[in-house]
Amino acid sequence: MKKIVMFLALGAMIASCGGKKEEKKDGFEVSRTKTEDTKAQSKEGVPVDLDNKGVGPITDLEFPEEINEEMAARGKAKFDAICVACHMIDQRMIGPALKGVYDRRSPEWVMNMILNPDGMLKEDPIAKALLKEYNNAIMLNQNLTEDEARDVAEYLRTL
Repeated sequence: MKKIVMFLALGAMIASCGGKKEEKKDGFEVSRTKTEDTKAQSKEGVPVDLDNKGVGPITDLEFPEEINEEMAARGKAKFDAICVACHMIDQRMIGPALKGVYDRRSPEWVMNMILNPDGMLKEDPIAKALLKEYNNAIMLNQNLTEDEARDVAEYLRTL
C-alpha cells in the first residue's frame, strides 16, 4: 500500500512540474518589459503651430521689439501669484513649462489661452492635444483682464 501511495505522489509531482501551458486570461495584465519612452511620443502629439491664433477675444497681437520691463514686472507678480500652482518655468508640472512658449505658440494663442481657457479647450486643436497630454488637467479661468493677461504675456517673453 505504501508503494502505491508513493507511486501516485511521485506521479502527481511529475505531472504538476511537467510542460507549462500558458493560459490567456481576460482583464488586467502587467508586463514588465521595457517600452519606448512615452515623453518623446507625447511631445510629438502636440504640434508646434505659430499660425494658430486660438479661440477668444485676441485676434491680432504683435510684440514690440523691446521688452517693456514695467509690464514684465507686473506680469511676473501675477504669474507668481496664480500661475505657479500649475506651471514652472523650465519643467513640466501639472501644466507645460512656459520657457520658450513663443517658439511653439503665437502671442494671440497664448493670450487667448490665458483669457479664454474654457473656449480654447472646447474648440482649439492644440489646447485639446495639451489637455490630453497633461492627463486632462484643465486650465482654470483666472478671470484676468486683457491688460493683466498682456502683462503675463510680456513676462513670458523674458523667460
